[in-house]
Amino acid sequence: MEPQTPQADPAPAHPPLDALAVHPLLNRDYESRPAVFYEKLREEYGPVAPVDVLGVPAWLVIGYAQTLDILRDTRGVWSRRVESWHRYRDGAVPADWPMLPVVESGNSAFRDGADSTRLRSAWSEGLRPFQDRTRPEAKALEQAVRRHADELITVLSENGGPAGLADLSAQYARPLPLMVIGRLLGTGADGDDELIIDLWRVMDAGPEAKEAAERLTARVADVCAARAASPGADLPSYMLAAVPDLTADELTKEMAMMTGLVGDVTGNLICNTITEVLIGATGARDSMSAGMIQEAINRASAANPPMANLSFRWAKSDVRLGRFQIAAGDAVMVSPAAAHLDPAFTASTTPDSIYSSRAHLAWSAGPHACLGRDLATTITTIAVERLFDRFSALRLALPADQLPWRSSPLMRGLRSLPVNYELAGDPPEPRPAAPAEAAAAPAEKAADEGGANTLARRVLRLMRLS
Repeated sequence: MEPQTPQADPAPAHPPLDALAVHPLLNRDYESRPAVFYEKLREEYGPVAPVDVLGVPAWLVIGYAQTLDILRDTRGVWSRRVESWHRYRDGAVPADWPMLPVVESGNSAFRDGADSTRLRSAWSEGLRPFQDRTRPEAKALEQAVRRHADELITVLSENGGPAGLADLSAQYARPLPLMVIGRLLGTGADGDDELIIDLWRVMDAGPEAKEAAERLTARVADVCAARAASPGADLPSYMLAAVPDLTADELTKEMAMMTGLVGDVTGNLICNTITEVLIGATGARDSMSAGMIQEAINRASAANPPMANLSFRWAKSDVRLGRFQIAAGDAVMVSPAAAHLDPAFTASTTPDSIYSSRAHLAWSAGPHACLGRDLATTITTIAVERLFDRFSALRLALPADQLPWRSSPLMRGLRSLPVNYELAGDPPEPRPAAPAEAAAAPAEKAADEGGANTLARRVLRLMRLS
């Protein structure tokens, strides 16, 4: 099978994308029953379907083979530059389209060729100290995540008692990765409370989101300027060391992207993994019971990827895809969530096994594959491990089909994850920073005092969750 074939000539036997009657991507089934929505599209259109993305038409790729082929892009058919989009060039994209700031962001996710390679090399080297578990920075990060996880669980159980009701999304899965971002930026040993709260406001997309995003961008720009003047043991400093000609604007855009990816994607991954373990329908629970936490995460990533759809690509030339000819300049979104439901993928998996296929596409593939996969997996592994160690029982407080999802054109995560819990025992004694953590973050003690002023307590108070 050839998932895509470049076309040089004849007009397609169907109207152009803009003239097709497109299904709205965001609808009730997409949010609560995505498998039903994707199956309807597959039955009607095959592996690629025309959809409306908040008022803008795009092709949604839902076939596994086609999605993988586009991600790998061995033929060089697809561009990530927004200037390749004919509607954008023609001024036909509404100025208030909610996704316009995403596609205009200019970060490495929307670069091609040498530009992309240069920025990704900075990312690869910058992340290495935090993803190589032999490095002190990685050890310190893991210790901090473990400590923050325990603090969040302790605060949660203080409010509800040794047995009670909690929201593991708002009180645990979503705050935890936000508390790590300061360490990556080097903003003062995780102590930048306002940065964390503004991230929360942006992720919630509420009435304060626009002003919070402006403050967040300004704060990140200040941090990047400070790192350029005085490098430290942090992500922007390591990226600058790897690629010294990174401009202040480039570094700011990359760090702004990082805050969203670590905050939202990792938070969703934690929450989705916990959910899949509790539901027990995809093999994640069996993997967890066997002590295979990363395999449980792998299962959850296939069943409910935190990014249901990956952001836009644009065809450089006419290309045949499934039943349709995609015109040069058309917008295309690939859907790992839909591709994982394609019989071509599901036929290779066995839900009753503790092992699964690792061919899922939650981390993308090819020249834009996620470089922070190990970091996100490490944070999620610790979060899930600490949760199930600290509680002797966790049960969903709602039927699985009534859990409230918050879906966007890209992300899929729970608005809340209500559970009934029972603690396994007394909370662990607060642990002083180990040598690796103290060396990597000497300001830790001042920035994160114990008792009533831990970062977890401050953040949850500001979020009005404690």
